[in-house]
Amino acid sequence: MNNATHPEQLTRQWFTSVVLGLNLCPFAHKPAREKRIRFVVSEASNEDDLLTECIKEMQWLQDTPIEECETTLLITPELLQDFYDYQFFLEEANRKIKMHHWQGVFQLASFHPDYCFAGSEPENPANLTNRSPFPIIHILREESLTAVLENIENPEEIPEKNMQKMDALSAQEKRELFFYLSSHLK
Repeated sequence: MNNATHPEQLTRQWFTSVVLGLNLCPFAHKPAREKRIRFVVSEASNEDDLLTECIKEMQWLQDTPIEECETTLLITPELLQDFYDYQFFLEEANRKIKMHHWQGVFQLASFHPDYCFAGSEPENPANLTNRSPFPIIHILREESLTAVLENIENPEEIPEKNMQKMDALSAQEKRELFFYLSSHLK
């Protein structure tokens, strides 16, 4: 696989052009600038191994100072291609967070090529806010979220503003930014 199509490179490109470029996540700019975001491509061949990998990554984050690494994007190019399987996996990963007493420590954010908000039609542009080149399990430190939320006015408005940004994109802009989703874009 060449660098242009390697899952990590494609995910970094998405992160830079979509997440940072469209300012979808006010939390992301500082750790990105300081190179404290970890991109990990999973080599798991089944969901049990992926769950183990996810737990190990949380343990690694817990053992690593926040000044070195703030968050991890666990990229799963070979698994969880079906969005519903992905959702079930996230439920299991959240159960593991509880089992390991990491509630209040870690939170999972979800990104998937077929992401669809509950009650939304798949073609709804709002879904683009969470559509990534591959299924991604984003492991966030809650202390980071809390710190940023304290300095953002009206954080509850972020999702709605992001949906409005997606709605405002032209068809050409969508094709350029989300080229990996060509089957979803008109």
